[in-house]
Amino acid sequence: MSETIYLLYILSFVLGSILGLVLSYKKYNAPYALGKIDVLALISAVLGWFMVFNSALINFIPQYISITIGVFLLAVVLGMRPGYGRSETFIGIIIAGIIWIIRTVIL
Repeated sequence: MSETIYLLYILSFVLGSILGLVLSYKKYNAPYALGKIDVLALISAVLGWFMVFNSALINFIPQYISITIGVFLLAVVLGMRPGYGRSETFIGIIIAGIIWIIRTVIL
């Protein structure tokens, strides 16, 4: 892999983190989350971790593009205000990890 692809991953993570922080400050007024799961953040986390861990399953686009999109989506959730996006990130990692384990064991 060339340095350009790593730069693309880093820029994608930084932009996703900034967007996540801005969106979470606009969406939430409370300083911390109390047991609520944001559906859009959950979908973003599951898709992001899936695209990062299981980019080999997505055949119709190049692998570095799917990883870049995945890094952006998971950075949106990771970049949310402190206290928000924790459970969504954990659920996304678990689901993507289970799919990755099934893929490596079966395939």
